[in-house]
Amino acid sequence: MILRFINISLLAMMFALTAQAQLSPGELIQSHADLEGMFNCTQCHDLGNKVSNTKCLDCHKEIKTRVDKGQGFHASSEVKGKDCATCHSDHHGREFDAMRFDEDNFDHDLTGYELQGAHGRIDCRECHKADFVDDPELKKRERTFLGLDQDCISCHEDMHQNTLSTNDCAMCHSHEEFAPATYFDHDDTEYPLEGAHANVDCIECHQKETRNGKDFQVFTGVKFDNCIDCHDDVHEGNLGNNCKQCHSVESFTSLRRIRRFNHDRTNFPLKGKHKEVKCADCHNLNATLDQIFQDQMGIAINDCIQCHEDVHDNRFGSNCAECHNEKSFFDIPEDRFDHNLTDFPLVGKHRQVECKECHTESLREPLEHNTCAACHDDYHEGEFAINHVSPDCVECHTEDGFEGSLYTIEQHNESKFPLEGAHLATPCFACHISEDDDRWTFRNIGETCVDCHDDIHDGYLTTEYYPEQDCQKCHIADNWVENTFDHNLTEFELQGVHAETKCMDCHGVIEWTSLPVDIVGFTGLTNDCALCHENVHDDQFEENGVTDCARCHGFQSWGMEDFNHDNTAFPLDGAHAEVACEACHKPMESADGTMITQYKFERFECIDCHN
Repeated sequence: MILRFINISLLAMMFALTAQAQLSPGELIQSHADLEGMFNCTQCHDLGNKVSNTKCLDCHKEIKTRVDKGQGFHASSEVKGKDCATCHSDHHGREFDAMRFDEDNFDHDLTGYELQGAHGRIDCRECHKADFVDDPELKKRERTFLGLDQDCISCHEDMHQNTLSTNDCAMCHSHEEFAPATYFDHDDTEYPLEGAHANVDCIECHQKETRNGKDFQVFTGVKFDNCIDCHDDVHEGNLGNNCKQCHSVESFTSLRRIRRFNHDRTNFPLKGKHKEVKCADCHNLNATLDQIFQDQMGIAINDCIQCHEDVHDNRFGSNCAECHNEKSFFDIPEDRFDHNLTDFPLVGKHRQVECKECHTESLREPLEHNTCAACHDDYHEGEFAINHVSPDCVECHTEDGFEGSLYTIEQHNESKFPLEGAHLATPCFACHISEDDDRWTFRNIGETCVDCHDDIHDGYLTTEYYPEQDCQKCHIADNWVENTFDHNLTEFELQGVHAETKCMDCHGVIEWTSLPVDIVGFTGLTNDCALCHENVHDDQFEENGVTDCARCHGFQSWGMEDFNHDNTAFPLDGAHAEVACEACHKPMESADGTMITQYKFERFECIDCHN
């Protein structure tokens, strides 16, 4: 038994050596040398089949991981679905290059990392080297294209030494060259560059220094809260530290924003008219930078004659503030100058007038002041003049203002137009302000109603009822609605309820008129009841096209007090006289589909009503 096993083993070994010599196409490449031998064939080959992709990836796990994630060249459309042996064959000897990589014609876009700018011009080995690989296993390989990261700092040194808020270099730098930072926009920072700052070289603000033994340019932590963080204060703190009050970023010498300077923070706060004075009126703008706007320091706020001429020639002393203030040279408060000591005490509106409005030449020159007309023009332009002499304003007005008037209703009632009724409650301006020039006028404004009021009846009311447009024939001054018109003068005497009905209920408003006011209709009306009232009987009682309601109804109510059934074709006799109307006169549908009560019958046979 043992001999038989040994013989079989010897035969198998002899067969294997013979088979290897017959089947092996050649030596494996150096990296696969450990797989040499007949008993290792199944490490790569399936029995009776070609090389298996699965077995390739069982060894090349770094490739399988990227393929499973859909990353890299082997997951691209160019490679996906191909057998590994299509590109990577073996058994061609130890020195054979199984990758046969054509670097010159390789499309790097298939890897998922497009080569842009300078990246497309450098040699592959400048990037694909162990120095840039983090994986310790891949780092040991002499030649590999795996293990690189797409982050810039995986290959390039971080010149900013991790001082910036992001490691995405592409936010500022392009692939063409590292400097200048093509994509950097200073407007996206907390300090957008404006005015002259936009023309300053970066190095002027972002200084270079040595940090961690290397050249370093400072881009973060630069102070910019105030101008003096970068600029020297040529005013040496005498004008505060808010440079923006006077200067702009366009130019240091431009004083376009000088009005923003808060002068109240100095020892001379600007008040009144001083706020309107130009800087150059007080300060020498040609002074040196260390003296400009500082040439008036030390002047007391009440030392007026340092800047102003004493027009009184020192007759009132040098303390101008006893009478004057910063609002106006002519604005002298009452508590400083008592005008009551003069012949013209100031009362009413006069107390608000500036001195120069009256004292145009000199405060010492006497002024005429016996009448209002001495200073004021006659607003009424002689309307009240008698024998070419106008009365003085004081007869109607006071010093409190011209808007009020002393003219009384009693005086008005002595004029050609006494005020009565609603006119008593009408404001003066409603009649006395001209629409043409918005001016008060009191002469020749009319005395009749139509001089002020529109005649809305013109063309819609027969003139015989109001000859010469005399509204008082119907209306009274108390209100426009009530009237004294005698309706018996017309062809329609008001009787019963009609005498209590409002005029507008019958005469209404003519809707078809194009005039801008409501026109009341007084013409074109007839005595026909159906003109105003709905004919609820349809045409049952119509004679010659007309329904005479008065045959049954009176003016006092809509009841049938004037109706006599004995005057009809069916006089009520016996029990019929006691039957309720609705027992015989029942609802029916008219020709137009509405429901009416039937009063007309074609026949009166008993069988028509009784079974």
